[in-house]
Amino acid sequence: MSALFPKFRRRLAQLWRREDGVAAMEFVLMVPVLLAVFMSAFECGLLMTRSILLEHAVDVTMRELRLGHYPKVTNAVLKDEICRRTIIFGDCSSNITVQLDRISTTNWSIPTPPPTCVNSDDEAEPVVALNVGTDNDLMLVRVCVSLPAIFPGMGLALNLPQDELHNYALVARSAFVVEPS
Repeated sequence: MSALFPKFRRRLAQLWRREDGVAAMEFVLMVPVLLAVFMSAFECGLLMTRSILLEHAVDVTMRELRLGHYPKVTNAVLKDEICRRTIIFGDCSSNITVQLDRISTTNWSIPTPPPTCVNSDDEAEPVVALNVGTDNDLMLVRVCVSLPAIFPGMGLALNLPQDELHNYALVARSAFVVEPS
């Protein structure tokens, strides 16, 4: 038994001095970092694309509303129009809220609560008042869409405020004046 122990020690020392596989060790250490950077870049690009699409859809829809192209304005009409213009949002109509608030031009009080967003875990839709305003009213529109993160447990998505289903809120704001009829 004592003759076996020096052989084992010698073999272990030989394995310890071997240099083959050193590059594999560097690879194993660096791949997770590179994957995290790649996934963060992809998530960031998608987030920016979604944000730009939402901003554009809100601007175009509010222009149409301002010009009176919607004979009967309801929350469902505004949601459908915004969702129709945001082509890469999955299940947009059930994950979007639209708020229209009148801004007083005498004291310029801007609504302070943040826009209400859909919690994708709840079945109930948040109650949001739709106030289209009258002639020459200054209106603030806030739109919130709850969207899923592509890589919820990696990189950038870890720093985004998310709900229970790993969806983050994307918010767009716009303002317009109701044109006189």
